[in-house]
Amino acid sequence: MLILTGVSAYAQSAADTAGKQSPVRTLTYQQYQAYLKGQAGEDLAQVAEMNHYPLPDKVLKWKHELDLSPIQIKKLTEASKYLHSRRLQIGGSVINTEKMLDSLFRSNQMDDGNLIFFTNRYGLYQGELKNALLQACLSTEKLLSQQQMTRYEHLQKRN
Repeated sequence: MLILTGVSAYAQSAADTAGKQSPVRTLTYQQYQAYLKGQAGEDLAQVAEMNHYPLPDKVLKWKHELDLSPIQIKKLTEASKYLHSRRLQIGGSVINTEKMLDSLFRSNQMDDGNLIFFTNRYGLYQGELKNALLQACLSTEKLLSQQQMTRYEHLQKRN
């Protein structure tokens, strides 16, 4: 009964508040859009951000307040662009994997081998996404001085 309730609640969440339906039945509209736009997974960087390793996009928002040098801005912009491209690539893979899982189950063609293969792939994509985000955080932290980091954290708390 609990499993059915969870599945029902998840299915109901597939449409967002505006009533838009995801083209992928197993993803909410918001999840689908985030993967499609290269915006998914920011929560996967939480361990880095909690320990003073910010995402490059967040630092770039404060480039003037942090008095970032042109070299820092260039490197942070490059890191941000690379991260976005990885998120787009990985997001496309996640979407394709979700479609394939849905198709195999819907057509009654799922077997143990396919299930193992596609769920392992899904886990790999999630790991790749987390790695891309954490690598970006690591490179961002290395680019900032201690003063800039302190100022950044103050600005983050203020907002």
